[in-house]
Amino acid sequence: MTSPYEHSDDLPVYVISVAAELSGMHPQTLRAYDRLGLVTPGRSQGKGHRRYSMRDILALREIQRLSQEEGVNLSGIKLILDQLRELEQARRLITELHAEVAQLRVELESTRAVAARLAELRRGGTDTRSGLVPVRSARVAAWEPMTGQPSETGQPRGDK
Repeated sequence: MTSPYEHSDDLPVYVISVAAELSGMHPQTLRAYDRLGLVTPGRSQGKGHRRYSMRDILALREIQRLSQEEGVNLSGIKLILDQLRELEQARRLITELHAEVAQLRVELESTRAVAARLAELRRGGTDTRSGLVPVRSARVAAWEPMTGQPSETGQPRGDK
């Protein structure tokens, strides 16, 4: 069980002053980056104040690094960040697709096993005189012809 004090990196909890301090930037810079779409903080209920997540703080630090150390302008940084988001989205999709392929392989093997068993039964490889084919599970409905005349209520009688 998780503690109520634990939160994910995506949970927007930091007000702009704390986020600015954690990222080493001025709050006005964070507002400008929000307007440019470089970082999109969550909004609090009520007045809608910006709330930054740990992921936002890390993105702000990366923006600062790219700008100051690599000399990339803000337009270039936005393109880089957009590409990184798309890459992460593609990786998640690939993971989901791998899981789906694995499930389909299991189902295919099961289908192949049933097909092989049916082919064996058709070739006469087993005693099929009974006309019964083994199945994993089945629902059975019993039907018995009724004899006798309907009762006065219109319902048939079960007498034999």
